[in-house]
Amino acid sequence: MNKKQNIKQELSYFRLKLRSFMREHHPERLQDTEFITARADMALITYCDAVAQGFTHPEAESMASEVLYQGLHLSKYDTLVSVLENEFERELPAPLPEKLAPILLSNEAVQATFDKFGLTDTFAASGQYDRLYTELTGTIVLLIESNRLPTVRLAEEASPK
Repeated sequence: MNKKQNIKQELSYFRLKLRSFMREHHPERLQDTEFITARADMALITYCDAVAQGFTHPEAESMASEVLYQGLHLSKYDTLVSVLENEFERELPAPLPEKLAPILLSNEAVQATFDKFGLTDTFAASGQYDRLYTELTGTIVLLIESNRLPTVRLAEEASPK
């Protein structure tokens, strides 16, 4: 395999790795191919530079992964799924949280709640995560009530026994 093929293979490896991560944790950003390509390119450059500087392949891979996932450790999607699973377990049983989270991500009130907080890779450890979680829970309650969204509990209460 020549050097050009090897670089292309490495690049597609980082792109696939990032796409897989985004599919699981940031599905709302999966269509941002420009971001994915640029980030995979940066990871490849980091990897190649590290190997050229004498780092081992596992060390270079670790350094490239830091670049690949920078700013992506806190997932709005995962946070919403967590709120829905934990706070609305009876109203929205599985698999509803995973199906509802992408819809909620596009909601202005939900986005405004996220926008109040400076979401960074260290945000979860900052102590602010609990405030975000509580505010998201309240926002979702208001959305359910104001839009009269059907939930399992409402359906159970409405049906005759």
